[in-house]
This record gives sequence, structure tokens and C-alpha cells, in this order.
Amino acid sequence: MSKLTKNQKLVADKVEAGKAYSLKEASELVKEITTTKFDASLDIDVRLGVDPRKANQMVRGVVSLPHGTGKVTRVLCLCTPDAEAAAKEAGADYVGLDEYIEKIKGGWTDIDVIITMPSCMGKIGPLGRVLGPRGLMPNPKSGTVTMDVAKAVKEVKQGKIDFKVDKAGIVHASIGKVSFDAEKIFDNAKEFIQTIIKLKPAAAKGTYLKSIFISSTMSMGIKVDPKSVE
Repeated sequence: MSKLTKNQKLVADKVEAGKAYSLKEASELVKEITTTKFDASLDIDVRLGVDPRKANQMVRGVVSLPHGTGKVTRVLCLCTPDAEAAAKEAGADYVGLDEYIEKIKGGWTDIDVIITMPSCMGKIGPLGRVLGPRGLMPNPKSGTVTMDVAKAVKEVKQGKIDFKVDKAGIVHASIGKVSFDAEKIFDNAKEFIQTIIKLKPAAAKGTYLKSIFISSTMSMGIKVDPKSVE
């Protein structure tokens, strides 16, 4: 049996195997067990009691995290010329239409979010093969296809994220950085989980929040008691 490293021993001493912590406890503990030298991302994984294969049990939505994600989000706004100035003022990193569509066709995807207008979707639709697999395709349900592109850009820059349950029934999201204080981590995690609770499909039966885990980059996951959030 291999010997535990100093950092592994530190984690083993702090996290009790199999124990479900309250969200507040987990928000503090995840900082204590993170030993990376860089500012690690904080991730949350929520397993839901739904069948994503059924349309009436799909869980998808958006949430504005109270303290943002801590990440620099690169936003491309594909819009008509009359909306360009407002999009730039709102903080979009790239603004335009045809020239960026051509760049994307050429393989450029050095962005995190694309926001566009309904009138531009006809041009963007053919880019689905490039944007779809990368999760970059604009969608009205996530608020990235809108007439008010400036508002959408501002919200994304301030910490608005979209999420969708995967084939295994799990919702994954990044909710901050380990440099956040425990209270900010708690606020962001609570807002995210409460949003998922509000989106519970009427067709979902039995236990909805099956499990919740919080972790940082390269740290072990900390089990959270769903009852501490509901």
C-alpha cells in the first residue's frame, strides 16, 4: 500500500469518509483541503432524480451567481451594426457578424459565450456542427438569443451561467474560485441549488436532489447534505 503524501494526509484528517456535510461546512472545508498553488476553480455536481431522455424531465436553466464565477468570460456578440456600440459598452470582447462567422467557419472558437439576436440566427444556424459540441451555440432558453444583447452581455460578464442536466442525470457547474471567502462560496452554491430546485419537472417522481458534491480543481469531492439546502 502506497504511503500518503503530506497533502493527502491533510485531506484525510479533515474530511470524514462517507459523511454528508452541511452546505456551510462544505463551503469552508473545500478551501481547507485545496492545496494547489494556483487559484483553483470550484465545481458543484448535483445528481437529480430525473430521466433526461424524457423531454418532460429535462432540467435546463440559467442562474446569476451573486459573486460571479471569478473567471474572465470571453464574450462574442454577433449582432447587427445598430447594436454593436451598446454591446461593446456592455463589455463584449468581440462584436460583429459576418467577419466572425467566417472566422468560426475557419475553426476559431477562442470564446466562452456567444450572444446574438433572433434576426441573426439564420446565419449562425449552419455553424451548429462547430459550436454545438463546444457548448457555444446560442439558445433562447439560456438567454443568449435576445433583442437586448447589451443586457445579456452585461449579465454574463457579471456571473450569469447556464446549465443543463447530462445523460447521467447530473448537473455540473463552476461556481467560483478557491480564493473566494467561504461565505461567497456558500452564497453562490445556494443560489445555484435553489435555482435547480425551482426547475423541478412535474413529471419527476421520488427524491429530486439525490446527491450534491463540491470540489475544487484536483481536490476530492465533499458530500453535501441536500436537506441543508432545501
